[in-house]
Amino acid sequence: MSLRTRKFLTAALLPPAVVAGLFVTAGAASANVAVTQVSSDPFTDAQAQHRTEVEPDTFAFGSTIVSAFQVGRVSGGGASNVGFATSTNGGASWTQGFLPGTTGNSGGPCGQLSDAAVAFDAKHNVWLISTLGVNCPNTPVFTSRSTNGGLTWSNPVTTATGSNDKNWIVCDNTSTSPFFGNCYTEYDITSSGDALRMKTSSDGGLTWGPARATGDNATGLGGQPIVRPNGTVLVPYLSLNDQIRSFRSVDGGASWRSTVLVSAVSHHEAAGGLREEALPTAEIDAAGTAYVAWSDCRFRSGCPRNDIVLSKSTSETTWAAPVRVPIDATTSTVDHFVPGIGIDPSTSGTSARIGLTYYFYPNSACTAATCQLTAGFISSANGGTSWSAATQLAGPMSLSWIPNTSQGRMFGDYISTSVRPGGNAFPVLPIASAPTGSTFNLGMFAPTGGLPVTGGAVRTSATPVEAAVGGQIAGLAF
Repeated sequence: MSLRTRKFLTAALLPPAVVAGLFVTAGAASANVAVTQVSSDPFTDAQAQHRTEVEPDTFAFGSTIVSAFQVGRVSGGGASNVGFATSTNGGASWTQGFLPGTTGNSGGPCGQLSDAAVAFDAKHNVWLISTLGVNCPNTPVFTSRSTNGGLTWSNPVTTATGSNDKNWIVCDNTSTSPFFGNCYTEYDITSSGDALRMKTSSDGGLTWGPARATGDNATGLGGQPIVRPNGTVLVPYLSLNDQIRSFRSVDGGASWRSTVLVSAVSHHEAAGGLREEALPTAEIDAAGTAYVAWSDCRFRSGCPRNDIVLSKSTSETTWAAPVRVPIDATTSTVDHFVPGIGIDPSTSGTSARIGLTYYFYPNSACTAATCQLTAGFISSANGGTSWSAATQLAGPMSLSWIPNTSQGRMFGDYISTSVRPGGNAFPVLPIASAPTGSTFNLGMFAPTGGLPVTGGAVRTSATPVEAAVGGQIAGLAF
């Protein structure tokens, strides 16, 4: 996600279309659950690889679920626009649309748009989508706002300008918090070595305060802020020297403390030239326990493939040793990567309900021509002490079915899962079927009705084997 040289291509103007209602059940790829298509790429501008949609984020509040994602992936960076898919009835039906005032496809100033992240501000009753403008003045971080439940969106507010990358957004929705209604945007400045910055809004994303650094002027990628019930904001991120680290604010974003170590990272690069990294995915439970997951090979001797690992914190400054999510045996050939964690916000501790979506190769010993990209899901009803059996959501998919970028074939640098209070988990996933000629068939899908979050007897593992890995985390382009 570090800035790379980008080639500007003129976008053809296309009015944004909004398609309401429920899409048909997909037949894109074999799986154990039914999925419903919630969005597809309608654009035709020559710069992009159509029809493609990649890199979704989701957020759920009450009966509303909002997802946002890149639409029409451009090889050199970003996409023709960012789309949204919104359900106001707990996932029963979905409305699709595209953000106005962003790229040339929607009457905006940018060549492309990237890095969508979703939040909800309960105090101001506004939904927010944070995006990154590409090939437009000052590489802005944008915030698009919706005041009608995520069904329509305003032209974006400029949150930050400069040489920016990998934005993320969250809001403090605890009514008893001293900072209830504050929203926080994280990003990094690529021209300053990926220096991390935070901005705060207290008016529903209409205006944003000054950019603030961490106490130790940290650099890194992919920070995901989460808010504890007491108002403390934690921001886990991937450092540039192979570590998951975290920093916090205890004063509503007026200042940010120095970073602390979560864990070193041991990561196996996925085969076939697939674009993926050990970026963290983070969530908070109702009591304020923070969860961070990423792909890591420490439990496999010699680091031949990754598991998904999970670390927790209850103290804000110290983190438990990572444990292995027991999706497959450590002797298996399966390589797991790009997790998206969700937690039921009404649960906590030993009753925390967790949904975890991820992608995997059934056999890591594959090539660009033979790798089988597959999506899976696993859940826990006791805070990650034990887990259900894993289930396949989509796949297998050939890598040639997904768009290419300057850093490999891409379905997204991250994915997301949201768990409704007392209800099912809702990941929104890019799922591909074979292209039609030179036109892709890669859209966004949700499990029909969501996925049950259940317990299980398969317990986590906490003792890694020696898995020496050298090298540094490479920055990813948009």
